[in-house]
Amino acid sequence: MLKLHQVFFRTFSIIFLLVLIIISTTTYYWSKNIYLDQIEKNLSQNIDSLSLNLTSFKNLDYIIKTFKGKTGLRITIIDEQGNVIGDSDRDISTMENHATRFEIIHAKYEGYGKKIRFSDTLNQELLYVAKKIVIDDEIYYLRLADYTTKIIENFTKLSYQIIAFISMFIIVAFITTYLISIKIRNETNAILGYLIELSNKKPTSGIYSDFSEEFYKITRLLNKVAAKLAKRERQKSKQTAKLKLANKQKDEIISAISHEFKNPIAVVTGYSETILSDKDLPEPMKEKFLRKIHSNGIKMSHIIDKLRLTLKLEEGKQQILTTKCSITKICERVVSDVKDKYPNREIIIEVKEDYEINIDETLFCMALENLVENALKYSEDEVIISFDDKQISVRDKGIGISEVDLKNIRQKFYRVSQNGWNNSLGLGLFIVSSIISLHNFSLEIQSELSKGSEFIIKY
Repeated sequence: MLKLHQVFFRTFSIIFLLVLIIISTTTYYWSKNIYLDQIEKNLSQNIDSLSLNLTSFKNLDYIIKTFKGKTGLRITIIDEQGNVIGDSDRDISTMENHATRFEIIHAKYEGYGKKIRFSDTLNQELLYVAKKIVIDDEIYYLRLADYTTKIIENFTKLSYQIIAFISMFIIVAFITTYLISIKIRNETNAILGYLIELSNKKPTSGIYSDFSEEFYKITRLLNKVAAKLAKRERQKSKQTAKLKLANKQKDEIISAISHEFKNPIAVVTGYSETILSDKDLPEPMKEKFLRKIHSNGIKMSHIIDKLRLTLKLEEGKQQILTTKCSITKICERVVSDVKDKYPNREIIIEVKEDYEINIDETLFCMALENLVENALKYSEDEVIISFDDKQISVRDKGIGISEVDLKNIRQKFYRVSQNGWNNSLGLGLFIVSSIISLHNFSLEIQSELSKGSEFIIKY
């Protein structure tokens, strides 16, 4: 396995070789295109100059050879049918018809045509440029050609210059890269040495590097790690404090559960002792006491059921069985159950149109009942239940919930200190949120202190 500075140097060398190849290739095609464009312009200008001298075909061979001698260009004159009537380099009797040549076709329809083509006769690549001219009311095509081999000569010279320049650059880059790789090696060795000291729990006073931002960040993080190791004892004491806090919270939870059971147990114990101690207790009074004992026994059973449900929801063991249910009937059932506990309170169901949703009726009713009960407990005005095809809303005009409590209110055993939220145990909204999540619904809470709250179940 290569070391970091070796990997850096190898990668740097490969990049420069690729750059050399890309620059060389790009320069070749770039210079060739520039040169060909220049040749094309020269040929076009020479065609215009030659066409001025071709007012007739008298002394045509003399004019062509004279122009050939001055410019070194190949000259060809072709009539409208494609027949060659004059050429500076070949005997026209041996030349085939040029009507199908690319540059002639374009000159015929566009007035100007060009083509780079390899000449089998001359065994060289040439750039042909042709223009349409009119002499004595007859159409002719004047074509000039130049050799593209000059580009190779020019490129060879340019290549030597580029290679020399890049070679110098690579030598400088090589030296620079080598020095950088040595510096990287020294930095990494210092970091590795410091890590060994940390693993042996004997860190030095610190490590610092300003070679690069990355090394600076690494050394800074290493110093932070060393500082954390040095403060291990204090961290242990903090952990101990956290454990004490957790135990305190657990004690508070146990205290809350005990408080919930205390009243019904006191009622059961007190009334049962009265019945047992007073043999002459009238039957109506005895029946009343027994009813009290029975109702408080049911209350304790409900608390236990709530705790068991909380555990099942938390552990993901609670199953749901969904069926299509009428929202109106669900709301009416919940209101009917809650009215038994709050007979003097007004609960309004706003019904515009009935809808059906897939729910576990028992669990969903429990969640909705929790929301309605909370609204009744913490407000004195009416509670409004409204719904449509997307959501169910429970609104009240009570004391509201602060922003801090809104963030934590769905947590298990969380209670708002000033108002005893969540029925003392702090399970109400945890159970509601868990049941809503089981249905893949969502619960939104909007509240403003002293103005009221709105709990929205979106399905």
